[in-house]
Amino acid sequence: MNSSFFFVNDTFLPATQASLLVTDLSIQRAYGIFDFFMTLGDRPIFLDEHLDRFFHSAAQLRLPVGRTREELKTIIAGLQQRNGIPDSGIRMTLTGGYSADGYTLSQPNLIITQKPLDTEIIPICEPPIRLVTYPHCRQMPGTKTIDYLMAIWLQPYIRQHDANDVLYHQNGVVSECPRSNFFIVTADDSIVTPARNILLGITRMKVLEVAATRFRVEERDVTLEDIRTAKEAFITSTTKHILPVSHIDGHQIGQSASTAAAGVPAVGASAPGVPGPVSQWLNEQVYELVVSHQSKSPELPIFASNHPHSSYMTLSTVLPDITAYSSQPPQLTDK
Repeated sequence: MNSSFFFVNDTFLPATQASLLVTDLSIQRAYGIFDFFMTLGDRPIFLDEHLDRFFHSAAQLRLPVGRTREELKTIIAGLQQRNGIPDSGIRMTLTGGYSADGYTLSQPNLIITQKPLDTEIIPICEPPIRLVTYPHCRQMPGTKTIDYLMAIWLQPYIRQHDANDVLYHQNGVVSECPRSNFFIVTADDSIVTPARNILLGITRMKVLEVAATRFRVEERDVTLEDIRTAKEAFITSTTKHILPVSHIDGHQIGQSASTAAAGVPAVGASAPGVPGPVSQWLNEQVYELVVSHQSKSPELPIFASNHPHSSYMTLSTVLPDITAYSSQPPQLTDK
């Protein structure tokens, strides 16, 4: 399809028609929450878990969603049917609403967008990346807010240090990257991830589940010193699954594969640009979990033409025939 549609409050709109007023608190004060999930073959991946987090984040920011989970699923189905993008990323955003004084909460605005995936989901890890650390803790880290001020401000700093992303820490205790969770593999093959000052990622949850079937798993403080003695390190996110880390602050992460780890065959010492055996095994397991979920995931409800959200009417204007629009899908930047 050549056209792309968004959902804003009660209306499906061509992307070029979708907008918010400048008085919205997302613009005035960066006040809002969001969540993001994938569809593969038109099947949403781990949608219930993402909805759990979406409603949790909304409650933390005192934003009423105004719709049930089933109503959101029906709206998402309608968006999928209009866009026809089988492999996609769907983002649900809830803002602080239009505020007369630019400070007081009002009725939230709900925006749901869809874009084609910009990455291929495969069982093989991508090449390792480099991280640089920075002392910072996000506001309300357990809530998925739209506030990425520090992450964007640090982009020149990341480039200056020849890194791909930043890893936050406070007083030597690391937490997370701006859009991903962080893990290390210790010398005794334990898989460890920070437990405090983090967003509880959905992929993080799935990694912990599959890792526990073969490894010792720990959720605890991870220090900069722990990183220096780690065999492997990796980050996790919705679209990347597991992304190995080769260097942090210029220090090469040690990878030892001279012996098999909990049933993972030894493959020899890993070069700096090669994923470690544990990272690779975990990525394969998460990939299989996603494929299995895709095959078992029920189809979303058919979006009937007489459904209340099927109207193309705005508050004061009936849009022309939407099939006449041919705007290209906008380039969105969320993961």
